[in-house]
Parts: sequence; structure tokens; C-alpha cells
Amino acid sequence: MKTADFLIIGGGIAGVSAAARLAPHGRTLLLEAESAFGYHSSGRSATFYHFGIGKSVVRGMTAFSRTHFETTTAAGVELSRPSAALFIATPGMVDGLDELEAEMARYSDRLERLDAAGVKAIVPILNTGGDGVVAGVIDRTARRLDSEALQQDYRATLKKAGGEAIPDARVVAVAREGGAWTVTTAAGDSYAAPVLINAAGAWCDEIARLAGVAPLGLQPLRRTIIVFDAPAELDVRDWPFTKTAVDDFYMLPESGRLLACPVDEVPSDPGDAHPEEYDIALAASKVEEYTSVPIRRISHSWAGLRTFTHDRVPVAGFAPDASGFFWLAGQGGYGLQTAPAMSAITEALIAGTAWPEMLTEWGVTREAMSPERLKPRG
Repeated sequence: MKTADFLIIGGGIAGVSAAARLAPHGRTLLLEAESAFGYHSSGRSATFYHFGIGKSVVRGMTAFSRTHFETTTAAGVELSRPSAALFIATPGMVDGLDELEAEMARYSDRLERLDAAGVKAIVPILNTGGDGVVAGVIDRTARRLDSEALQQDYRATLKKAGGEAIPDARVVAVAREGGAWTVTTAAGDSYAAPVLINAAGAWCDEIARLAGVAPLGLQPLRRTIIVFDAPAELDVRDWPFTKTAVDDFYMLPESGRLLACPVDEVPSDPGDAHPEEYDIALAASKVEEYTSVPIRRISHSWAGLRTFTHDRVPVAGFAPDASGFFWLAGQGGYGLQTAPAMSAITEALIAGTAWPEMLTEWGVTREAMSPERLKPRG
């Protein structure tokens, strides 16, 4: 049996970033069920940093995280690059755009309001006028994140501090024994630590049940993305992340093509998500609704799970009903862009470091993140 001070279940961005922050404080082991880290939600994200989603707590964590994203790895790899975010509105969405602009103005000083002509000048394939796009807001503080660089950098930090990231370690049993949590994997290996961090994404409630801890009622929601060819005469590489002011559609450039999503949220069980034919067709129809591009061929499609708490605010904190069991869950669709904040919160709550002043300034408090705010559901 391997022993540690901190044992983390889940090798996505939440688990690996927490591991990197905790490793200097004690022996840290990170367990990932799959053979590759970041295989599920973290590897299927649109990898964009912006203020167009989430409640104020999420936007505050996003703002806090910016400093980390503007750095480079020890190998000199940039963790992100500047790339604008454009939020668009049809006539029925203008009030929503107004509200979104007012909210984003608390976090960004580089917003610009655009009319239909201004929007089309930036993304010429958008349908404008009439029932099409009539207004937009562009935020030039947004960034495109490098998910793989982020995860590799966190794992390198963990390793440098003496920690270990272990793949193919699917947890099948969890028990509290003699002041420590002991977990057993499908391969028969055992690991133990006084602090168990549950960062298993869509499987967090399942891990809690294995441990005899009351689940939080987390809900995994499936989201579908398609990739299609851009018009041959257009260079789309510098186009912004483009999203409707309400949750109906988004699009962004991807390796010379365009990636689109119908912002679907289909309740799902934890698992390896795959796109359904209906959702692929819905994505294609949204592209044709908002743009002048006919979808003749979809070059690629995939789906991922985004897991939410009841109030759509992530949770970080010790379970009130189980000593040493730490929840790190419910990141929804903002796991990548809030990872530096979530890991700093985890470090403060577990290792006892000071709560970052900048988080307080952005309105992110212990109480806002606590699992005690959520009424457990079976």
C-alpha cells in the first residue's frame, strides 16, 4: 500500500491543479481512472477564457486565474494567447446582451459595443439584420487556453515536488480506517492518506457513495461540438470566440476550420460521452441559422460532460459528514478557466495557507464555495 498526506481522485484539470498546489505541503498522490490524464471533460473543452458564462463567483475566479494563464511553463511554453470573445444578439436577445455587458464590465475594461455592421466586419459569415444578429459586444481581454500545456505543467510541478500521478487507477472501494482514507483500485492496488480529495468530475457523487459520504446531487450534462470547413476564401484563424448572449450557439476557429456548439445540456449518467445524431443535427442547424455557411460535411464531432451543483457554483471544502473528505467538484463548463483559483482555494482550505486577498476582492469567499451550502440529495 502506498501512503501519502493527500490523495486525489481524478486526473482532470481540477485534480491535477490541486495536486500541484498541495505537493509542496506533503506527499501527494493523484489517481486517474483512465490511461490518459484529462481524458474526459478537461480534454473536450472549448479551451476559452472569457466572462460570458457563470455567476459572479465564477467570474471572480476567472478574473483571479488570469495571472496564471499569462505565464509560461518552465519549458517556455505559453499557457494561453490573447483571442477576443464576441457576444452577439438577435432582436429578442438584446436585453440579455445589455445585462451581460453590464456584468462583464465588472471584470473587463476592454469591452466594445457593436452594431450589426461592426459584428459582420469581424465575423463576415454571421447573418445580420432582420431576425439575424443586430448587436454585439466584443471583449478583448479573453484568451485561448492551451489545455494540454496547462495539464502537463501542473503534472511537472507535482513531480518536481515529489508527488506522483498514477494512471489506470480506477477506484472501486473507499474506506475510512484508523484516521486515514484507504482506496482500492480495480487492479487491486491500495492507497491511503488522512485527506482524500474528491475531484472525479462526473463521478464525484459515485466516489462519495463508495466512501459512505452523502452525495451532493451533482448533475452531469452532455454537450456536443461539431467541426466543419470554413469558406475557402476566408482565413478564420484570428476570428473570436463567438457566442449568443443567451445560451443558444457558439462558434470559434479550430485548426483552420470552425468549431460550433448548440449549447445543449442533456442530463447524462457519468461515462465516456459520445455525440448523438440528434445533437449533431441540432449543431448543424444552429450554424445555418446564425451564419451563411451551409453544412455539407461535418469533419469531426464529439461530446463531453459538464457537471454542475444545484446552484451552478463549484464546490470546494470538507464534507460536513466525513472527516478528511474534501469535495472539489461541480466545475460545470468553467473548469479550465477557473482552475488556478480552485487550486488556490483548495490549498488554503487543506494546507492552511492564507485565503488569497484577490479572491476576496473579486467576491469569492469560503462560504460561497462550501459544500455546506448545498442540501445533500440521495
